[in-house]
Amino acid sequence: MIKKYFIKLLLACSKAKYAFLSNNKNISGSAKKHQPIICNGRGSICFGENVHFGVVNSPMFYNSYAYIEARTENSNIIFGNNIFINNNFSAISEKSISIGNNVLIGYNCNISDSFFHNLEIKKRIETDPNPQTVIIGNNVFIGNNVTILKGVNIGANCVIAAGSVVTKSFPENSIIAGIPASIIKTI
Repeated sequence: MIKKYFIKLLLACSKAKYAFLSNNKNISGSAKKHQPIICNGRGSICFGENVHFGVVNSPMFYNSYAYIEARTENSNIIFGNNIFINNNFSAISEKSISIGNNVLIGYNCNISDSFFHNLEIKKRIETDPNPQTVIIGNNVFIGNNVTILKGVNIGANCVIAAGSVVTKSFPENSIIAGIPASIIKTI
C-alpha cells in the first residue's frame, strides 16, 4: 500500500517538474499523460481526442519522458485522435509533423522534419535551410526504436518494423523495415 502511494507521488512530482520545464504556450487540446511530457518551442502543438503518452508495463517508464518541440513560430505538430504512444517518444519540428488517427507508436520513437544543421561543410553550424513536412497516416503501427526523418509521408495502414530508420515515403498498406527502411510486404 505504501509502495503504491509512493510511486503515485513520484510520478505526480515528475509530471509537475516536466510541465514546469515546458515553455510552449501554443498548445490546444490535451493528452493523457501516463508519463511526463515536455512541450517546448514557439510553434503550435495540437492534441486530438484520446491521445495517450506512456505505458507503465514497458521499458523506460520511470526514467524517461516524452519530448515535443515545435521549434519555430511557423512550425506545428498535430496529433489526431486515438493515439497511443509508448515511453521515450520525441517529435521535433521546424516546419510540420502530422500524426493521423488510430496510430500506435512503440517506445523510443523519434520523428523530426529537419536535419537541424546545414549539411554544407562551410555552413554546418547554420540551421537546416530546408525542413520538410512529415505526415503519418491513419491506422499506422510504428514499432519500437524507430526513427522517421524529414520529408517522409507514411500512408494509411502501414506497419513500420522495430529498429527501422525511415528516410523516404511509403504508400498505404505497406509493411516496411530496415536501415534505411524499404517495403518488405503489402497488406
